[in-house]
Amino acid sequence: MNILVIGSGGREHSIAECFAKSKQIKRVIVAPGNAGIALQYECANLQTQEEIYNFCVQNLIDLVFVGPEKPIADGLADYLNEKGVAVIAPVKFAAQLESSKIFAKNLMQEKGVPTAAFKIAKTIPQALEHIDYFGFPAVIKNDGLAGGKGVFVVKNPAEAQEALKKIHFSEKGVVVEEFLQGWEVSLFAITDGWEFKTTIFAQDHKQLYAGDKGPNTGGMGAYAPVYEAEKYRKQIEEEIINPVLMAMRELGHLYKGILYCGLMITKEGPKVMEFNCRLGDPEAQVVLPLLETDFVEICQAILQGEINLVELKFKDKTALGVVLASEGYPFAYNKGFPLSLPADLSGIYFSGVEKGENGLVTSGGRVLCAVGMGKDLNEAREEAYSKVQQITFENRIFRQDIGLHKNTFYDNGDS
Repeated sequence: MNILVIGSGGREHSIAECFAKSKQIKRVIVAPGNAGIALQYECANLQTQEEIYNFCVQNLIDLVFVGPEKPIADGLADYLNEKGVAVIAPVKFAAQLESSKIFAKNLMQEKGVPTAAFKIAKTIPQALEHIDYFGFPAVIKNDGLAGGKGVFVVKNPAEAQEALKKIHFSEKGVVVEEFLQGWEVSLFAITDGWEFKTTIFAQDHKQLYAGDKGPNTGGMGAYAPVYEAEKYRKQIEEEIINPVLMAMRELGHLYKGILYCGLMITKEGPKVMEFNCRLGDPEAQVVLPLLETDFVEICQAILQGEINLVELKFKDKTALGVVLASEGYPFAYNKGFPLSLPADLSGIYFSGVEKGENGLVTSGGRVLCAVGMGKDLNEAREEAYSKVQQITFENRIFRQDIGLHKNTFYDNGDS
């Protein structure tokens, strides 16, 4: 089989690797990819839906797997479905679960899916009124896509004013939510629209600095599995995933592909913080290396409506990933700095890199994710940070505390 993976980050690098393990694979191409991915896999600079379709026809592509949110929200799955190309990604309507926080919150409210209490604000004065209603800390969220950087936790009136200056008010407005106490975990549901299977749990570290301080980012590291979350699996499947998939069917748009559930485990049980319509980044880089089931078989089952026949198997190990970023991220940062890398690149998933005169140079905020694997969390941490020490570039930043989070019900675990 020939597989085309859409995207250019560490997530897509790990997806390509996961496909490449299958005995059914002939070619894996990543589009547009990046210079780091290109060290291992073919990359093609495809930008438009038409370019992707033409490439599929010319290269006899059997399956397209879409990694990032933007092409999904732009309707790439609808376009390829219409052209008869097999694609793993939800259609544009279903993808509103991620592309519109207001759509997702209203749907959850209607179906009784546990989530933070919320109000919609269309103006700054209205938002301040809602914040006053919830009290501090409160949460303000962009309605639309923001690359993981559209969420503001505000602890006082000054922070609220500052956040409301930065946030984009869409036609629908912004979401103002109560602040949930607890600890975060992510779970992926793999679905054909009717049935679904869930992966192991992962935990992302969204804030820039150790101890969950600083601004939100796209994710500074992750690990899997998260054993403390296992006792909530059945409840999450029955009270969150099943009703949401059923709601999409009732709306006439089957949700097919990956549904990422970003959850807060509270004293009252699991509550939805966000849905994503794809694999998370950097969670994919720690979940996929542990997957033992053939990824091609999983994708075929999604397309054929037979996901209930698939048994998801994972290695009895732990994987932990540390993101190396450019100083200044998630805001302005300098780039173009050469990377010094170890000879063995296994477990290194590239995102913000390009080709320089003598090898790779930095080109993005998040540069790469170094993943270690071990029999337990300590061993995985040791291996990951050992890799980190072998990777250098000017203005390199990373968190030292990935995997050390206390999963408690107070202050999001930072207690």
